[in-house]
Amino acid sequence: MIVSGLAQAQSIVMSSTTSTEQSGLFAHLLPEFKKASGIDVKVVALGTGQALDTARRGDADVVFVHDQAAEEKFVAEGFGLRRYPVMYNDFVLVGPKGDPVATKGSDIVAALKKISAANGAFISRGDKSGTHAAELRFWSQAGLADKKGSGYKECGCGMGPALNMAASTGAYVLADRGTWLNFKNRADLAILVEGDKQLFNQYGVMVVNPAKHPHVKAADAQKFVDWVVSPAGQNVIASYKIGGEQLFFPNAVAVAR
Repeated sequence: MIVSGLAQAQSIVMSSTTSTEQSGLFAHLLPEFKKASGIDVKVVALGTGQALDTARRGDADVVFVHDQAAEEKFVAEGFGLRRYPVMYNDFVLVGPKGDPVATKGSDIVAALKKISAANGAFISRGDKSGTHAAELRFWSQAGLADKKGSGYKECGCGMGPALNMAASTGAYVLADRGTWLNFKNRADLAILVEGDKQLFNQYGVMVVNPAKHPHVKAADAQKFVDWVVSPAGQNVIASYKIGGEQLFFPNAVAVAR
């Protein structure tokens, strides 16, 4: 029997994205890590920007997010020891099956131009998440950073709630494929835009720098990082499927520490 003090010592806090949590990945992945290591992982699921801010304050031991530019900045500023790529999937534009502004295809920028021109209903995460950052990047590429149309609404919410709002109002929404596949309340929604190389969605993991926050459990956090980028962890990620469809594709690079 493990004494409570030891159990508490054998746990880490991970700040991560709502997409990894709401896709169901962590419920599949983390029990396997505990079997391998004996370490519990407590997940604080936020948008990527908030997840990184949580780690900057020293309120997490490890960060697992999906905004590469923000992750590299986090490491460059000394808050993270090193960024490791872990896996990828893609973003998709979801909207009403009837597709009232004819977005369907494989060009996200062209789709957003149509939504803007028609003042189509669009739900934005508006929460500084990785998905929100990607969405804003696509609007900018369309030359519409300040001209998204009168149907554009920010919810300041996670991926699941944003999809719920889109489903209940017949709006378009940019989603990560993992959360979409695990989303049950689809109503009249369907994937309308996919396959654009710009919709690639990379995830990375970083141990929080104990030089910034000495209480960080860097050794145990590094055990998680080492495991999730190892063949064992990568195989667990690859094995997570819904309806026979794989949600995340491991792509960690074998590196010498």
